[in-house]
Amino acid sequence: MPEGDTIHRAANRLRPALVDQELKRFTAPRLVGDRPRIGERIESVEAAGKHLLIAFSGGLTVETHLKMTGSWHLYRETDRWRKPAAMARLVVGVEGWDAVCFNAPVVRTAPSGRAGRQDLGPDLCTPDVDIDRAVARARHVSEPTAEVADVLLDQRAASGIGNVYKSEVLWALQVDPFCAIGEIDDATLTALYGRANRLLLANLKTTTRTTVPGGLAVYDRRGRPCRRCGTRISSRAQGPHARTTYWCPRCQTAGPR
Repeated sequence: MPEGDTIHRAANRLRPALVDQELKRFTAPRLVGDRPRIGERIESVEAAGKHLLIAFSGGLTVETHLKMTGSWHLYRETDRWRKPAAMARLVVGVEGWDAVCFNAPVVRTAPSGRAGRQDLGPDLCTPDVDIDRAVARARHVSEPTAEVADVLLDQRAASGIGNVYKSEVLWALQVDPFCAIGEIDDATLTALYGRANRLLLANLKTTTRTTVPGGLAVYDRRGRPCRRCGTRISSRAQGPHARTTYWCPRCQTAGPR
């Protein structure tokens, strides 16, 4: 599943081509909701956590969530697409450009101002994010027995963290991914969200994620040495959606440090 930085980069790429332009083409074969009308003006392109929102002057906003399969592409009107047209779930066309969303499981519209935001916590891909609010929401939406790695993925608490940053920030602060959130104090939770915020912002302008010098600390490094202590990195499925967690069994064996 794309992380919040991926969606922000997509929004930054689409925005100059689409905003203030007249809608010429709109194709969405599996759209849930009403359709904007051809001729409407595109008012904004924004990222909200892992949701990408395109607002139209007629009062609708189209929202996409890429989950595990989706991707956004931007093409000149005459360019050949890099994926088959049958995989396109949304095409937003303006003079000279086509913004194409492939394979997104979620494509829907809602009245502008209500799309993609109702249940999202503070967006960690933005500067000056309210970390205290994220901590408070995490306590509110989670049972005390919920494992901290799962809580970090809960977009209702704070939006933007995906599987990569979940594993990376837990390693950075030497927190056991399987520790119950009820056993973690607010200072540690604040530090986790704060570190995620800094890492997400640092990676907004690059497609090669870096969380430590040389790349990533633990994510997708099963069996390779921990960059801190040399122990082999472990991984296993965790949580209701069986997302893979990577961690160092030596550095992260106990509760928060």
